[in-house]
Amino acid sequence: SQQKIFKAGDTNQDGQLDFEEFMQYLKDHEKKMKLAFKSLDKNNDGKIEASEVVQSLKILGINISEKQAEKILQSIDADGTMSVDWNEWRDHFMFNPATDIEEIIRYWKHSTVLDIGDSLTVPDEFTEEEKKTGQWWKQLLAGGVAGAVSRTGTAPLDRLKVMMQVHGSKSNKMNIASGFKQMLKEGGVRSLWRGNGVNVVKIAPETAIKFWAYEQYKKILTKDDGNLGTVERFVSGSLAGATAQTSIYPMEVLKTRLAVGKTGQYSGMFDCAKKILKREGVKAFYKGYIPNILGIIPYAGIDLAVYELLKTTWLEHYASSSANPGVFVLLGCGTISSTCGQLASYPLALVRTRMQAQASVEGAPQLNMVGLFQRIIATEGIQGLYRGIAPNFMKVLPAVSISYVVYEKMKQNLGIA
Repeated sequence: SQQKIFKAGDTNQDGQLDFEEFMQYLKDHEKKMKLAFKSLDKNNDGKIEASEVVQSLKILGINISEKQAEKILQSIDADGTMSVDWNEWRDHFMFNPATDIEEIIRYWKHSTVLDIGDSLTVPDEFTEEEKKTGQWWKQLLAGGVAGAVSRTGTAPLDRLKVMMQVHGSKSNKMNIASGFKQMLKEGGVRSLWRGNGVNVVKIAPETAIKFWAYEQYKKILTKDDGNLGTVERFVSGSLAGATAQTSIYPMEVLKTRLAVGKTGQYSGMFDCAKKILKREGVKAFYKGYIPNILGIIPYAGIDLAVYELLKTTWLEHYASSSANPGVFVLLGCGTISSTCGQLASYPLALVRTRMQAQASVEGAPQLNMVGLFQRIIATEGIQGLYRGIAPNFMKVLPAVSISYVVYEKMKQNLGIA
């Protein structure tokens, strides 16, 4: 941290911290610290208590308990009174430039590294520093490549899921083994990757649009202090997801059509697009759009809520020395929350896939969303809405592991800290 102070203080960048610069640093720093102290000291009694820390972090969109606030205060509190006065505050932060609170928040950033195939998650937050230094696009690029590799690695399970969603029924008892056998018999090993091309191609536009839209919605929703609470994050994340999904939705339809297609039916994604246009018109490219957009809400909501819950639980019970949970805890929390989100929105995803594939299943009546729900429940019961969920969850762990490893490798190659 001394280097940080040195860097922050050396204003004319001559590599030396002269006395004047140091005095200036102290003055500026003290001003910032005074402001920070004042804003924390809600009842203006010249001391900061645990409840005031809780309140302040709440405004930043971080919920912590009194216990956690006490832990933070203990690290600053020199005389053991369980409240921090101005002198203690100044001594603590004078030599710890106050970027650390941002870092704690950053550790717990719900990250986009996790690509479990359905990229409905809330987009990444980037700090001002990352935006200035251009780290953000490197991170997005690393995430995109990681997603492409992990989707390709788990594509056979993904295709099996789509097949089970579309063709699975009471009479067609398709399970994991029989599904793979059927696909291999029908199209050989290469057919296991059918539809993966579109699935990979759509990562780039989707990420770019989602990231851009998220920044726009955030601007609209934040008040003047520029801080996002969980609710604003959920709303802007969902809206950004919806915007991105709307613009790339035809690619979703292509992916499904290719995945359920028979060998030789389409020579590639362009051929598939041409044939759908010719036979069914533009409308076909937006089949299943409504359940898809509706699915974003339970997915993102539950994903965020479970993540927040796991995060607070961890901070309360296991955070002894630092607020940095380490990679495995983060990946674990992220994976569990995404999986819960998927569970909640799965019936909508299934209906969406059925609607996307409808016209290519011969003789199937063209039903709308409500009609399909009713028919599935009438003919197969509630479990009919969860067809294909086994391969879907089987792919979560390998997808997360692959995308994490590739992301780390990409980060090294791109020189991201």
